[in-house]
Amino acid sequence: CCAGTKETAFISAVTAAGLVHSVTRWCSAGNVTECSCDVTLRHGGSASEGWHWGGCSDDIHYGMSFSRKFLDVPFKNVTGKSGSGLVAMNLHNNEAGRQAVAKLMSVDCRCHGVSGSCAVKTCWKTMSSFEKIGRFLKDKYENSIQISDRLKKKLRRKEKSQRKIPIGKEDLLYVNKSPNYCVEDQKLGIPGTQGRECNRTSQGPEGCNLLCCGRGYNTHVVRHVERCECKFVWCCYVRCRRCETMTDVHTCK
Repeated sequence: CCAGTKETAFISAVTAAGLVHSVTRWCSAGNVTECSCDVTLRHGGSASEGWHWGGCSDDIHYGMSFSRKFLDVPFKNVTGKSGSGLVAMNLHNNEAGRQAVAKLMSVDCRCHGVSGSCAVKTCWKTMSSFEKIGRFLKDKYENSIQISDRLKKKLRRKEKSQRKIPIGKEDLLYVNKSPNYCVEDQKLGIPGTQGRECNRTSQGPEGCNLLCCGRGYNTHVVRHVERCECKFVWCCYVRCRRCETMTDVHTCK
């Protein structure tokens, strides 16, 4: 379903980034024999500024290489002119995910010195949390670029007036406009959002305003019965009360 859309571009990037992140974490933890920490940083730093490289810096080079071999090689083996544009686009989106991991690398430090004076710091490079990487890629998804499906020498923007603007290696690309995910389409495997439970007070993706696509929502009261205020009685059983609660549930029209 929905090949070549901005959603599949996001999935490609997140998958490639996730593979880099996981493999690199395994390397730093010593769980992979082919890799370890980034040894190129050892004995470096700036003694005059009171810090040096140490600890176990995340070495994303092996993770990047593994991700390229695992995800890109199958695409490169695809032949035929009809698929070449989508193949080039998918390879670009895979690499955009990997570049996100590299771009968001940060430096952590630990202080050393009398009474925590931080006279000397030991620093190492570390990957950002995958949540931060995901937010970065989500922003790229929301600003993704539509490209021409007629691939010539290189990938190019669909809008002729914007073709002089270069495509960045971190940009996400798509060919086909997304279908309407709000409405059920069994042929495309889209369930739609009718009947979905939503949060009336949220402004996020789970909120009724967005999830119901402007159609509004129904509210009904749900009765919950559960055991509560349980106490241990000597000896030897547990005595509980039976509590009832009433809650409002909102579902999309």
